[in-house]
Amino acid sequence: MTLKLYVERMSQPSRAVLIFCKVNGIEFEEVSIRLAKGQHRTPEFIEINPMKQVPAIVDGRFKLFESHAIMKYLSRAYPGVADHWYPADVYKRAKIDSVLDWHHTHLRRGAGGYVLNTVLAPSLGFPLNPQAAAEALKVLTASLDKIESFWLQPNGRFLLGSTQPSIADLSLVCEIMQLEILGKNGERILSPYKKIANWIDDTKEATAPHFHEVHSVLFKVKERLLHKQSAPDLHSKM
Repeated sequence: MTLKLYVERMSQPSRAVLIFCKVNGIEFEEVSIRLAKGQHRTPEFIEINPMKQVPAIVDGRFKLFESHAIMKYLSRAYPGVADHWYPADVYKRAKIDSVLDWHHTHLRRGAGGYVLNTVLAPSLGFPLNPQAAAEALKVLTASLDKIESFWLQPNGRFLLGSTQPSIADLSLVCEIMQLEILGKNGERILSPYKKIANWIDDTKEATAPHFHEVHSVLFKVKERLLHKQSAPDLHSKM
């Protein structure tokens, strides 16, 4: 049976799983779950993921959710996946696990919380929350500082000093890419981090052309938001 990916391309973890499958030649059927339309709360989807979140997969009779768990599973279940994504070496794998665990409690909390409470909340039926955004920005900045000073090491292009990307690189870069929709504000946040900028470029290159294709929806949303923000300025000049 064909592997089914239940994803929303505006979701950072969904994009990571999609890119991972495309890069590694894993055949799958993409099932779009529109969060803004509440499709993650339907009885059919809750049977697949009772947590009502994307991504999730169905592989035959096997169901799984949480992007990190999904990519770990696919790395072992599909023999064509290159070892560097999630190595068989127990020590290398443990190091990658440490990055992934850190991601959920730091970078994801900061980046996701900031973007949600400055831009995306209304599209999901929630009000913007400036106080929550300010708190998330503190977590985001501290997380970027840690990536720049600790997780990115001078002896390699990728996390942990590796010369090839892992699922940790893909997860964290997809998370940071969400800042794209903030426009100049996102650029301002990232501007001090030169090592992070190079690492993002290296990850894009290592996963081309799939990285850009999967992120195209994000770029379209960015353009719509920029157009919406500039519209009042145009009217004020008339």
